[in-house]
Amino acid sequence: MKIFVTDPQGKEHELEGLEGWRVMEIIKDYGLPLKAECGGACSCATCHVYVDEAWLDKLYPMREEEEDMLDEAIDVRDNSRLSCQILMSAELDGLKLTIAPGTELG
Repeated sequence: MKIFVTDPQGKEHELEGLEGWRVMEIIKDYGLPLKAECGGACSCATCHVYVDEAWLDKLYPMREEEEDMLDEAIDVRDNSRLSCQILMSAELDGLKLTIAPGTELG
């Protein structure tokens, strides 16, 4: 399974996804610049990503706690999600997303 992640500099990275892993964990495992300060507990917004429009309907619907955390994020858009709340599965093979501003390591 593959995930295509665009970093803050606009470079796309092809990552190998593992069934059941949080997308945030995969991004961090590859060393891309994503803060993810709470480690996937959905208690911050530092793993904020923009999901490619073609993939939005394939994700599980956003829960209220994720929506509340996104209220704290910078430049929230209709396609904003927290990568810690997206679990990798065969249905998401080819998922495309972009690391949002304010979440990159710096």
